[in-house]
Amino acid sequence: VTQPADASGNAITEKLPTVLIQTSYNGGADSFAGSVGAALGGADPYIVQHGYVTVVVDVRGTGQSQGVWEAFGATEQSDYGNVVNWVTQQSWSNGVIGLYGVSYLGITAVITAAQDHPAVKAAFPIVPIGDGYRDIVFTGGQINPTFIPIWLGLVSVLGLTDPTAVTDPQTGIPIVLSHILNVTAFQLPTILNGLAGTPATAYDGDFWAIRSPLENDGKINVPTFVVGGLHDLFQRSEPTTYEEIKTHATTKLLIGPWTHLEAATGSGLPVDGVPVLDHIELQWFDQYLKGMSVGADQLPNVTQYVSGYGHYVTSTDWPNPQAQAQKLYLHGDKSLSTTAPVAGEASNSVAQEPLNGLCSISTDQWTAGITGYIPLPCQTDDSVAELTDVVYETAPMAEDTYLNGPIEADVWMSTTASDAGLSVRVDDVSGSTVTALTNGLQTASLRAVDPTRSRYLNGLMIQPWHPFTQASVQAVGSGNAVLVPVEIFTTSGMIAKGHSLRIAIGASGLPHG
Repeated sequence: VTQPADASGNAITEKLPTVLIQTSYNGGADSFAGSVGAALGGADPYIVQHGYVTVVVDVRGTGQSQGVWEAFGATEQSDYGNVVNWVTQQSWSNGVIGLYGVSYLGITAVITAAQDHPAVKAAFPIVPIGDGYRDIVFTGGQINPTFIPIWLGLVSVLGLTDPTAVTDPQTGIPIVLSHILNVTAFQLPTILNGLAGTPATAYDGDFWAIRSPLENDGKINVPTFVVGGLHDLFQRSEPTTYEEIKTHATTKLLIGPWTHLEAATGSGLPVDGVPVLDHIELQWFDQYLKGMSVGADQLPNVTQYVSGYGHYVTSTDWPNPQAQAQKLYLHGDKSLSTTAPVAGEASNSVAQEPLNGLCSISTDQWTAGITGYIPLPCQTDDSVAELTDVVYETAPMAEDTYLNGPIEADVWMSTTASDAGLSVRVDDVSGSTVTALTNGLQTASLRAVDPTRSRYLNGLMIQPWHPFTQASVQAVGSGNAVLVPVEIFTTSGMIAKGHSLRIAIGASGLPHG
């Protein structure tokens, strides 16, 4: 619990609103105070200095908390409501609570908001997940080999650095020992079950539904400001989170040109009239926790960075009300155009190379932005990643072309194996520079689509919804031609006049799956 102080350093005695942060990263450690620590769960001095109590809680089985960690399991989620009740009963609380956090902390904020506790009045989640299965762990039906092991390891290590093991050994040492045992009870089995294809983990179902906030985002009734990134871990669901809440609560969406770590701090802000994240957060909570008229309700509904344009633009909604779907065709001569193919066009082949995409924007994205701090050209330019892909390109654009939203690639394919993966990358090409915009991955045997949950725009399906259940598996078989709809994650980009749009198709995208 961190309280504002007066000029003499004494805690302010009046009852104040509370900003609640629930983390899995040992956020109670004093060393985590400050801006970087705030991303892990440490109290943010900026918000405290502006008249808010901050409460940081290590969720069950992490940091300094006892119990067993199960990553957003049912017991942990019930804890969130208990914590809210506890806050309202404290002498320093005026009974008004705002939810805040980055990544795991943002996910707990969204889930807690959906519980509809009367004390919770607003939420400010930064880069929250929406769909645990589709966003990251099993993108396209393939287990993520990059971020998930790193993340499970991070939670495990931070759970072993409990300072009370030194300051209060009688309390701290048993907690650390229980966290060690928990690695073999949850983290390790989860990874091994996924790799082994255990149905309860490797296919979508109850295990993932409870860990997918989008299942309950429609229950959020408090003003919610959602922050996302064009190359974030949860790029797919951040606009959809806004979309699920907007019909019954005040909601705003900010999407920057960010990976996960960049989004945590709002890298590059202020720019184009977009303030730093701390200032937006304060404005949001001042309006909806303190009842001040500070213009939070007048902020643009949607603010997105547009790759290729190099600036943020605003809109009244997402999807953009002006968006229209357009169909482009892949041709045997590797061109890409609005003209339909004719009979007899050539097919194109690609070899399966398991390491393909190892040096690409995907690596930066699926390491949460860690590798981006090593300035390698291949992390923003797709030329290397696509050397062995089949590449289709439009003629140079006659005018600026704006892409906004999800993209679907319907690919007819056959394989010499029994199953295959399809990696589809979307690029902005100018001369020899191939700028990565977005991409998708799909396992051919999991190509079944539920049309009732898919997204359409002026009659065209632009976002297929794959069930990813064991019952939905469709055999591929060697030599059989099958149609595979590939979901390409939502983006916002401009292909400038004279540039070309490129679609690159390969058989693997290692950082994804």
